[in-house]
Amino acid sequence: MSETQLTPETHARLVAELDDLTTRGRIDIARQIEAARALGDLSENGDYHAAKDAQGKMEARIRQLQAMLGAAVVVERVADDGTVAHGSLVALRYEGDDDVERYFVGSIEERRSDAAVVSPGSPLGQALLGHAAGDVVAYEAPNGELRVEIVAVE
Repeated sequence: MSETQLTPETHARLVAELDDLTTRGRIDIARQIEAARALGDLSENGDYHAAKDAQGKMEARIRQLQAMLGAAVVVERVADDGTVAHGSLVALRYEGDDDVERYFVGSIEERRSDAAVVSPGSPLGQALLGHAAGDVVAYEAPNGELRVEIVAVE
């Protein structure tokens, strides 16, 4: 897994989630599986199969968190100089479009309800980094070059 940049708050939240899943989560799932086994025939036991499915999903999330945190770099938001950096919230207007779209520049784990997430390592994220409101930047998309105007940086 490649390096993942995380804010200190997100890093702390993910560490706490991993700790909770590896302790309380595993104990709770083990209890559910044991209670379902006590009901009898496992081949037609819906509770058992549901608990085993939940266990698989939880273990997958644990592996994902371990890999992500193992490759994580905690980054602080640089001085508020008005340029786009990791942790910035940017408002963009695509060339030929009047609509303004809001994006959070960071990891998908840092998603917010009020903005879509763009990775700093993506073509758009790389094009935005270091630029300020009023700048027009171009980046290569699958369908060709796109140009966006940075309307605001928060």
